[in-house]
Amino acid sequence: MRHFLTLFSHELRMLLIAPATYVASVLFLLLMGLIYLLVLNEAGTREADMSPSVMFFQVFWIPVFFMVPLLTMRSIAEERRLGTLETLMTTPATAWQVVLSKFLGAYVFYMLLWGLTIGFPFIAAYGLKSTADKAVVLELAPMLGGYLFVALSGALYIGLGIFASSLTRSQLVAGMLCFSLLFIIIISGQLLLRLPIQEYSWMYWLESPLEYIRSFKHLEDFSRGVIDTRPFILYLSNTALLLGITTLVVESKA
Repeated sequence: MRHFLTLFSHELRMLLIAPATYVASVLFLLLMGLIYLLVLNEAGTREADMSPSVMFFQVFWIPVFFMVPLLTMRSIAEERRLGTLETLMTTPATAWQVVLSKFLGAYVFYMLLWGLTIGFPFIAAYGLKSTADKAVVLELAPMLGGYLFVALSGALYIGLGIFASSLTRSQLVAGMLCFSLLFIIIISGQLLLRLPIQEYSWMYWLESPLEYIRSFKHLEDFSRGVIDTRPFILYLSNTALLLGITTLVVESKA
């Protein structure tokens, strides 16, 4: 446990002192602030059938596509390129502790960035005079459901980035691989469901699995306050599987 805590604190410290981290953080907050303003404007110009918080979390994939690769692409790939991974594996720390510390370091920072966006609804409600209905802006259920979905899905996405980083020595390749895998997981299920599956009997069996893994469906349920155990099993079990495979990759290549 002591070795893991040492590695974990090192990962957090490296993230906190890296200039790229602050550049990415500022870009993240500017982008999400702009998106929230656009959401408020959209909600105020038409009869919105959903709260601003629900509309805001519907674009969760935008920061995921650039923040997750940025936070994870250097984690193991850079250690391998510099030759420090082999040195690290000669210490009493195990491969599992190394992988878990890198995962938790990136995950904590990812959630910290999302946590900063909690202030947006309060700024809108109390700082913008044009925001009429504060009760709608500060509606609690969609906010809690949205952040719970972000925390749950973020574990899988960060795990995917750590796995991609373990496969190569190049940060660029790791980042592109992570982006591609995220695109497949988040967008492909949504696109496949647009196919006329009902017209082809041999494809009909695909409908239920695609509904089960579809991220946007989970987000809709969480935003409405429908907390099912199946998404927890899906995201957490696959995160554990990815970290287990990453540990085997690190052990085999170290």
